[in-house]
Amino acid sequence: MDKIIKLLNHHKRTRKLNQFFATAICGNDILSSTFYVSAISILYAGVYAPLVLLIVVLVLFFYKSIYTEVVEALPVNGGAYNCLLNATSKSIASFAGTMAILSYIATAVLSAKTAVEYLHSVIALPVIPVTIGLLALFALLIASGVRDSAKVASVIFSIHLYVLSLFVILGLVYILQPHAHLYFSDTFMRMSSIAANDGGIFFALFFGFSASLLGISGFDTSANFVQEQAHGVFRKTLRNMLIGVAIFNPLIAWIALVIMPYSQIAGSKNFLLADAARILGGKAFEYIIVGDAFLVLAGAVLTGYIGVSGLMYRMTSDGCFPNFLAKMSKRGSYPYIILLFFLLCSSILLVTKGDLFSLAGVYTIAFLGEMSFFALGNLIMRETRSTLKRTYKAPLIFIFLALAGTVTGIIGNIKLTPKNLDFFLLYFIPAFIIVLISLKIDLVYRGLLRFSQKIPPLYVFILRHFEDITSGKFIVFVHHLDRLYEILAYINRNEIGRHIYLVHCNNNADIHGNRIYRESFQKFKETLPHLQSAGVFPHYSIELLFRNEPFGPKVINEVSKELKIRKNRVLIGSIHKEHEFDYEELGGVRVIF
Repeated sequence: MDKIIKLLNHHKRTRKLNQFFATAICGNDILSSTFYVSAISILYAGVYAPLVLLIVVLVLFFYKSIYTEVVEALPVNGGAYNCLLNATSKSIASFAGTMAILSYIATAVLSAKTAVEYLHSVIALPVIPVTIGLLALFALLIASGVRDSAKVASVIFSIHLYVLSLFVILGLVYILQPHAHLYFSDTFMRMSSIAANDGGIFFALFFGFSASLLGISGFDTSANFVQEQAHGVFRKTLRNMLIGVAIFNPLIAWIALVIMPYSQIAGSKNFLLADAARILGGKAFEYIIVGDAFLVLAGAVLTGYIGVSGLMYRMTSDGCFPNFLAKMSKRGSYPYIILLFFLLCSSILLVTKGDLFSLAGVYTIAFLGEMSFFALGNLIMRETRSTLKRTYKAPLIFIFLALAGTVTGIIGNIKLTPKNLDFFLLYFIPAFIIVLISLKIDLVYRGLLRFSQKIPPLYVFILRHFEDITSGKFIVFVHHLDRLYEILAYINRNEIGRHIYLVHCNNNADIHGNRIYRESFQKFKETLPHLQSAGVFPHYSIELLFRNEPFGPKVINEVSKELKIRKNRVLIGSIHKEHEFDYEELGGVRVIF
């Protein structure tokens, strides 16, 4: 039977996204930043922009190791939220999840705004209203059931790679022409003068590095749809994104510095590549760049909607947001999540007045915060889940250097424009308050009941409409009696549900083993009444089940279907090297001990 299950799992994997399709989806996100990161990097770092962008690539290289270790050990959608959920508490994980949602908001707004700015460079149109219209269009498309098609993403990605490669080739050809007017030395002299007055090269590199970290935004995208990727593809998507960023971002910034004066770069910061393309290939190439920019940036908006839908649905199903957000339409979309996302995107666009640097600052703080949480989650997971089966272990020095890089970037972005932190907190604080209320909704519920006791109609209304708040059910696979209190304490701290099924499996099929496991089960059975009579977690309704079969994917599927409980509410211990199966075969259960 185990062999049959493995064959079925292999068949399912073969139907998932291959390397090219998966790379295309996340590549559209991270490589769309080429249209705005070069200008931002040059304006802060000047001629040092290519060097700064290479340093950013080094930070990305360190994070590649971190993401590989964590996501291959816990290959479930959710990124930093999933990492911390399985390594720490739900409150800490929700903090990172809220940061990721804000990152999605900023990336959708920044991508939409930049796409319209590129159109505006060749067609006169009102930028802010058209940007809101573009956000609304994608909201309607996603609400109607349109999904991020891997085939469509691959076409956009292929076109984008071709156009970027053509830009680099034309740039190199232009620079090698004997009569070409080159501006690098003029810009170098200008920046040397500015640097002398503003604190020297160090500050130019520091602020340039901080702003240029925007160029790796989207690196976490692959971690948010890892369950849709074939086995072994995730690591390759990280490698491919790293290569793309390492090649294109420094080269494009260098070409722009060489062929354009600094004043022109500053004047065309919202559509730098379009102006550079006109120099390299005339109007025709400018239109090609504009078309590609609009296409790939619009694709990034689509990815933002789909990514946030998946993340917020996951968090809602875990009890982090009000349940109504998880309502699914007949077309398979989440209309309330999509509407909320659109409203938040539109409001942040209006609050920042569409300013590129304010949007980029909010975005950078959000996604750098999320990446920093991922690095911290890695360190925490090594302590709390030390026995968890891993395919790879990142060097400790890489984790500290990566964390230092993103924390430095957060500090730099706040120092660059203190208002960026104000904009960030304006959205982060209310969102996290909603999360905290949702996580502690049972306390709110009990408080409302006490408050309404003297008002019978209100008391009956609250009791009738909110009674299901504490009726959530969980399955816990238990093996050692001495972990029982720890398990119940974890659920008490992190979950609202009050009905717990403890499942004890027989991990040895022979008669002797069966007797031993029956005796172990009997100890659980004898201990539970004493635990509850002593007043330990008296609010729990606990049922103990025995399965005369080994722990693994088969028994998890059977118990989950039998009790009609989703697998994200199935709690287990770490998967060790001794287990014949991998975590991904368990269907998204949560590791809590």
